Amino acid sequence: MQVQKKVDHEQTRKDKKRILELERELRRKDAASAETAALLMLRKKLNVVVN
Repeated sequence: MQVQKKVDHEQTRKDKKRILELERELRRKDAASAETAALLMLRKKLNVVVN
């Protein structure tokens, strides 16, 4: 029984670490997506001004 608890605890720890990594990656990708959207909007505005 103790061995199973230790395995469960270790798996829970690994799962939490993986969740944090995935959340960090998601925040990074969200920021990159927002930056891309902003750059596209600026490009469109620049094209309107130039043309």
